Amino acid sequence: MSEDSIVPIERIEQRIILIRGQKVMLDRDLAELYGVETKALNQAVKRNANRFPEDFMFRLEPDEKNELVTKCDRLESMKHSAALPCVFTEQGVAMLSSVLKSKSAVEVNIAKIRWGSAFARK
Repeated sequence: MSEDSIVPIERIEQRIILIRGQKVMLDRDLAELYGVETKALNQAVKRNANRFPEDFMFRLEPDEKNELVTKCDRLESMKHSAALPCVFTEQGVAMLSSVLKSKSAVEVNIAKIRWGSAFARK
């Protein structure tokens, strides 16, 4: 696997948001990075619920979702969705790499290890 195929750290950093005082990433952004559908990512999490305690992953409250949609133009498509997205902390992102079986999941994990924690820099 060449270094060129690894997910650029900037792409990860651009998707980190602050919710409840924690740096997190949305399930939809992680699904994109990992090369899977959001539904498949959430199903993998559900099948492995014991690996995702609340300090690894949590579901947004309606007011948190509304505030996020208001602040982030790229999330406009979430505005009329009844679904509340899940968000993942740095530990949750690392755990996803162990439950998802995609080439991109491996690449994201390698990028995270190689370049240090994007969560710490953001």
